[in-house]
Amino acid sequence: MSRQSWFRRLGASFSYVGLVVAALCFSASLSPSLLPRHYIVQGLLSGLALAVGYGLGVLVVWLWCYLELRPPGAKIERVVKRLTTVGVALVVLLALWRATVWQNSIRELMEMQPLQSAYAPYVALIAVVFGAIVIGSARVFAKSCNLVDRQLKRLLPRRISYVLSATVVGLILLTVANKLIAKQALIAADAVFLEIDGLVDDGIEQPTDARASGSAESLIAWDSIGRQGKDFIVTGPTAEQLKQFSGREALRPLRVYVGLGSRDSEHERAQLALKELRRVGGFDRSVLVVATPTGTGWLDPGAVDTLEFLHAGDTAIVSMQYSYLPSWITILVDPNRSRDSARILFDAIYGHWKTLPQDSRPRLYLHGLSLGALGSETCADLFTLFEDPIQGGVFSGPPFPSTEWAAVTQGRNPDSPAWLPTFRDGTMVRFTGKENSLDQAGERWGPMRFVYVQHASDPMTFFAPELLLQEPDWLAGKRGPDVSPYLRWYPIVTFLQIAFDLPMATSIPTGYGHNYAPASYINAWIEVTEPAEWRAGDTERLKQLFAE
Repeated sequence: MSRQSWFRRLGASFSYVGLVVAALCFSASLSPSLLPRHYIVQGLLSGLALAVGYGLGVLVVWLWCYLELRPPGAKIERVVKRLTTVGVALVVLLALWRATVWQNSIRELMEMQPLQSAYAPYVALIAVVFGAIVIGSARVFAKSCNLVDRQLKRLLPRRISYVLSATVVGLILLTVANKLIAKQALIAADAVFLEIDGLVDDGIEQPTDARASGSAESLIAWDSIGRQGKDFIVTGPTAEQLKQFSGREALRPLRVYVGLGSRDSEHERAQLALKELRRVGGFDRSVLVVATPTGTGWLDPGAVDTLEFLHAGDTAIVSMQYSYLPSWITILVDPNRSRDSARILFDAIYGHWKTLPQDSRPRLYLHGLSLGALGSETCADLFTLFEDPIQGGVFSGPPFPSTEWAAVTQGRNPDSPAWLPTFRDGTMVRFTGKENSLDQAGERWGPMRFVYVQHASDPMTFFAPELLLQEPDWLAGKRGPDVSPYLRWYPIVTFLQIAFDLPMATSIPTGYGHNYAPASYINAWIEVTEPAEWRAGDTERLKQLFAE
């Protein structure tokens, strides 16, 4: 067979309807999502969208034939194909031409430098190559099914053999993908991030203060604490810095952190955290926060440092590591890690806290960012809160599996958008974002106060499986200030776009996506904890301090 005839046969093997749908999905994938994208990432996304679109087109043709519908006449078919080809080509060219405008529409809102070009030719080339690889892999799967089907037809009826062959090949493929590809990728990621967790950043040394976790006098061994935990313990404002800002006497903030290597089980680590917190005098402070870290064990300095400034160091923060993998990987592998860890640590701290005299114990709060918010928001059940209520919490960037966040968002007042809900009369739960909106529910707060800090452009919050076939509420009506006006929902394609945004959620400037600014935390902590001797002018001074 000549090379020319081989290419002719290869081209003839493609479904025309499949190619049309593939081209439309490719074009839609170039439209903006929540975050700006590098052209290589855009090319991979568009290639996957192209392949999925081709599969949908093939499925439509198969259903048409399966239902034994009559095909159009040859003459009509030729005219329709020509018109369709021209129309689809124009759509593709228009999308490639508009790609730069679409990307810059997000970058402008996020205060990023505009692109001179979105490198549309490179995007198209990467998309075609990657899409071809995906389609080729699907064809290998189909041929494997046909091969098994031919053998089973000798023993079974045609329809049964076809279903059984697809099931057998699918199970083999899933087993290989899960046991070999996914498992090995996870093992590799685990090894890499374990190595990173063991590193020590420049300037981070074992503390000499006896009240610091990891010191020579501490119950927690310094070497058992991971990289993020060491950073949390050593960094942060000093008593002198707090005094200089507030103009009054200040205390050295207390920080307790238990690493994964500190004890073998979560229950043992939680008990160690409690003992360490009692040793350093954490229950003698005015404010006590049980904080759940992100997947890597990180606690946002913008959240913890600002709290300590607000209360002149009269604070204690206790946290416990449960993973060293990034949150988006931990969510896929085991999202319950954060929930279990947060609940066990809270139970230990709360169990001792409620035995203390109410007039002399600290006010107790919860905090978590990202996967930490997922765990922290559910660690205290309603019966616990009714028995002896805590004072509230601040949660930022709640990820999409967050059940409590989802329940409040779905039960929001009808006149509020999904990206900035108001819930009932706002006495217990409020939402805010880059711009402070905590006063929208009025001045009346209840004794227990919770604040969610979220950005309309955060894919970690607004990704959902329902995006496949359903337009999200956060695109209905007025959209968030950091969401492109050109963003439109397309079935399946928007799901792929937001899914590709997840790993890049923190790759954009602070104040957008999954990067939360200290100013937002300052507003939230002021409303939730009501710092004493705090004036309106102090708020702006503190925001300016962290902005610098």
